[in-house]
Amino acid sequence: MRRAALFLLPRRPFSSEPEIPSLFSFLQPSIFSLKRTTQPQQEIKQNPTSNSVSQGQKSNLEAALQQSLLSSNTDEAWKSFKTLTHSSSFPSKPLTNSLITHLSTPQDTHNLKRAFASVVFLLEKNPSLLEYETVKTLLDSMRTANTGAPAFALVKSMFKNRFFMPFDMWGGVLVDICKKNGSFSAFLVVFHESCRIAFDEMIDFMKPDLVACNAALECYCREVESVVDAEKVVETMSVLGVRPDEITFGLLAYLYAVKGLDEKVIELEGLLSKLGISNKTDYIYNLVCGYVKLGNFESVSATILRYLREGEGQGFREETCNEVVNGFVQNGNHKNLANLIIESQKLEPSSIVVERSFGYGVITSCVSLGLLDKAHGILDEMNAQGASIGLGVYVPILKAYCKEQRTAEAAQLVTEICSLGLQLDVSTYDALIESSMSCQDFQSAFSLFRDMREARIRGLKGSYLTIMTGLTEHHRPELMAAFLDEVVEDPRIEVGTHDWNSIIHAFCKAGRLEDARRTFRRMTFLQFEPNEQTYLSLINGYVTVEKYFSVLMLWNEVKRKISAEGEKRLKLDNSLVDAFLYALVKGGFFDAVMQVVDKSQEMKIFVDKWRYKQAFMETHKKLKVSKLRKRNFRKMEALIAFKNWAGLSA
Repeated sequence: MRRAALFLLPRRPFSSEPEIPSLFSFLQPSIFSLKRTTQPQQEIKQNPTSNSVSQGQKSNLEAALQQSLLSSNTDEAWKSFKTLTHSSSFPSKPLTNSLITHLSTPQDTHNLKRAFASVVFLLEKNPSLLEYETVKTLLDSMRTANTGAPAFALVKSMFKNRFFMPFDMWGGVLVDICKKNGSFSAFLVVFHESCRIAFDEMIDFMKPDLVACNAALECYCREVESVVDAEKVVETMSVLGVRPDEITFGLLAYLYAVKGLDEKVIELEGLLSKLGISNKTDYIYNLVCGYVKLGNFESVSATILRYLREGEGQGFREETCNEVVNGFVQNGNHKNLANLIIESQKLEPSSIVVERSFGYGVITSCVSLGLLDKAHGILDEMNAQGASIGLGVYVPILKAYCKEQRTAEAAQLVTEICSLGLQLDVSTYDALIESSMSCQDFQSAFSLFRDMREARIRGLKGSYLTIMTGLTEHHRPELMAAFLDEVVEDPRIEVGTHDWNSIIHAFCKAGRLEDARRTFRRMTFLQFEPNEQTYLSLINGYVTVEKYFSVLMLWNEVKRKISAEGEKRLKLDNSLVDAFLYALVKGGFFDAVMQVVDKSQEMKIFVDKWRYKQAFMETHKKLKVSKLRKRNFRKMEALIAFKNWAGLSA
């Protein structure tokens, strides 16, 4: 059996002639030169020890090298090493390996080149000095630095100089590098050579493992698409005693599908069952990829439905759904893709988790591939065919609309969903409303909130606060008032005085006092009790437009509430007292001023008189008590009382 497989392995001798130019192009300017000398052999023999060093000199150089390594003086260590090797001498084995390990730093390209050159040089001159672990350290650094060419060159040099390291110390490194670079073609040469060495020289530890075999197979199946070469790798695996896995079968499935070899596909599936491979996700993915590339969409649909029918289609890989979407959509097969989802729903168990359904996977793939409108089009096609669409299939589209702030389309889709008798959860509504508010699409937010109410969802508070906060931040009190008026009687929302205060404050800040008064009247009509903040906003609004008489009317109302009993009693605070005093002084209503003063003293509220002195001087500097005595005795008394209280001369 072994002999039968040997002809499958191409013999590629690693001669030194073609290797040197490509190998050392990595070292420009070169650190070691392996070019053959043009000096006649006879001349070399005349001076056999011209570059040799004495034992004492060697000891000194080794000591210097060791000390440089201990002090991390890399350049000095390198100089000592070059001096020794230039004199046809080598440091001790431990010192040599310590230097190479020290130089194998993936972050330092220059030192990595030095390490590479050192190892290649030693492979040519004295490979017995090298430890396997040292070479592995260098290869691992090359993997980290993603330097593919020198890594492959190093392994080829190892083969050429018969320095055979166990495959598991270097094979995985080359496979990883190939994965990073997206091609396994460079790996084929060393793969086949390692197989040949393992067979011809009976060195078991040179046999490639399953990962390496799959890497070679992937190249032949996906890059080269050669059935003959792929099957040779499978035969080699048999000789190596390497048991294929689901990845092996998946790669072959792709190749047979893309070549239209349906009989081979059937054979593969039989082998899968015989070998007891239960995880078929990778196999299905590769099979679908092959059919998509061939353009055989009937086989794609048949494959998906067959595995669903057999109960093995739950949780199709995301990549599988991506392939299906790319294949159908790029070829304009929206109707067929919609049909495929409809048929898949018939085969999936009713207990399936939505996120694991095929339809959810397809729509999610459309969204992730930037085909959001195509996803919506597929749903429209399914609706046109009268299909029953589960709520979960809509969710990826809604989330995408939310993320892209296409809130009007999201709101329209929610209306469609509701009309089908489906109900979204609170978190989805909250996210959509928040997105609508953030891009100032207030009408969509209102529409979504109405849908929430009509769907009898209990948790309305979060979205209600989102809308009210957003309208406040964007200075839209008129929308706040309309929205609050619409929902005020809904017991799920729990509207409070603070909501009305927000609207009144916003109107006052914008100078829209009539709207503020109208909101205030509506608030009291609906039996919401104004509080300190309500009156404070109104006072500040009136002061801004110098409507001090309106402040007097407010004080008369507040005065009654201060004296009331029970829950309707209003308690003065420092801010409210300050606002009333300032406004009433500016308006010249000193009788009311003193009423506020009396109440503040009664409630032991501290009052800073200086502010009201200033307000009086600014507004009533020329007002004389003597003039008031003749016209209004009561006002005169109030003015005198204020001046006495404020410390102003009569």
